[in-house]
Amino acid sequence: MSEPTGPTGPTLRSLAPSVLLPATLYEVGNGAVIPVIALTAIDLGASTGTAGFMMVLLGVGQVLGDIPASSVAGRLGDRRSMLLAASLSIIAMLTCYLAQSVAVLGAALLLMGMCNATFYLARQSYLTEVAPVPLRARAMSTLGGAHRVGLFVGPFLGALAIGMGGPRSAYLVAVGSALAVGLALVLIPDVELPRPTQARAGLLSTREVLGSHRRLFATLGLAVVGVGAVRAARQTVLPLWSQHLAVGAQTTSLVFGVAGAVEMLLFYPGGRMMDRHGRVAVAVPSMVIMGLAMMTLPLTRGVAALTVVAVVLGVGNGLGSGIMMTLGADAAPLEGRIRFFGIWRVLADSGNVAGPLVVSVMAVAATLAAGIVSVGAVGLLTAAAMARWVPRYSHYATPAGVRQLQPRAPRT
Repeated sequence: MSEPTGPTGPTLRSLAPSVLLPATLYEVGNGAVIPVIALTAIDLGASTGTAGFMMVLLGVGQVLGDIPASSVAGRLGDRRSMLLAASLSIIAMLTCYLAQSVAVLGAALLLMGMCNATFYLARQSYLTEVAPVPLRARAMSTLGGAHRVGLFVGPFLGALAIGMGGPRSAYLVAVGSALAVGLALVLIPDVELPRPTQARAGLLSTREVLGSHRRLFATLGLAVVGVGAVRAARQTVLPLWSQHLAVGAQTTSLVFGVAGAVEMLLFYPGGRMMDRHGRVAVAVPSMVIMGLAMMTLPLTRGVAALTVVAVVLGVGNGLGSGIMMTLGADAAPLEGRIRFFGIWRVLADSGNVAGPLVVSVMAVAATLAAGIVSVGAVGLLTAAAMARWVPRYSHYATPAGVRQLQPRAPRT
């Protein structure tokens, strides 16, 4: 890897205002609306399967936006790309708030997915370049943790708004969070890159990067699809199973919030574990926990049991915070890095589509419980794939690799 591996460079504290604060604010909006998307669709007359498909459209928007997002980030830069994403997300959320048909709701969710793609890629690309390699996993997991902090706060604000103005008021929380993101981006400067890099120059085309790394994308990339599928399905099956148990929208938001609190506590320990013991030490247990918890969800019969399973899912998801971004940063070339991230995020976001789609199709063809169990099985298969392919494509997969390739910081 043609990049410095020393301990010099920005610290997590110095990156917090420009990297972590905007990410947190942006996810507050997503956290507020995710629990009510399926419920909004049902209120508009959609079936349970169609309501699950609305979450699929959110993922489809991200897939459609990933490659264009790499071009936008390469041309406009990190800050302007995120400002564009935040501005368009306001339009998307206002459309959801005012939607009078399932079709209009679906179109707004597609746009929101494209905004997410642009925002996420811009932050990941910048953080990969500016964070020192010995700090990489903690930086990425902290970025993932910032998203989870937003997902923790968002449902509580959404529940408050729902209590005051009805289920659709959660979309207004998202509008407010996007406005706050724009303000933060205007007022807070980025940390300067420590050195000139080729990564932002975009010297290679997407096709060239895809061709030169096709074996990686066909192996480790498929495992990333599985990770995305399980994580996205979690966000779909919890509100759908909650609806099946006749749990109200406000209580559903609170269950999401409790699970988010657990995730928030685990993101830094997970990143520290990756930096000290390698990526496999986190990637595999995370997927095993989520897979088994997902398969247990259909056995729940009340709010208490639903909350317990949601918390266990939060443990698995929080432990693996930032794992996909970290593996992408490990494997990415210096030249054409933004294009690489565009393809990498297509794979991850394809999983975001596949997970809810499996649930939706199985709910229509068989039962909702069958769809949930199927996604749980995907989690276990993904754990096996991670154990097989992460050591091949990440120099930092195992404790031995970490010790060999990450020099120790000098003692003070």
